[in-house]
Amino acid sequence: MDCLFCKIAAGEIDSKRVYEDDRVVAFRDINPAAPVHVLVVPREHVSRISEAGEEHAELIGRLHLAAGKIAEAEGLKDYRLVINCGEGAGQSVFHVHLHLLGGRPMSWPPG
Repeated sequence: MDCLFCKIAAGEIDSKRVYEDDRVVAFRDINPAAPVHVLVVPREHVSRISEAGEEHAELIGRLHLAAGKIAEAEGLKDYRLVINCGEGAGQSVFHVHLHLLGGRPMSWPPG
């Protein structure tokens, strides 16, 4: 498989990691949209959130728990978590990932 995030998770491509455990890797976005912009990625490849099944429920939960730990470590009181699903929603890498955005005021709607 030629997946950028699979390669990052496997350590084949360098990244600025901020967190990792046996199921999740998190690293700074190379094109940040906020002062803190971290991508939280499962080591297991799932192309998009709409393709996740019941067997991925714990994994999706782990992404959110990891994001909370990272936000605390980054000193964020307020932050946004985003999962884009599909090209029209802004997904550019087809490997489920959660964006942790913080360090500035966020507006609504986001885009």
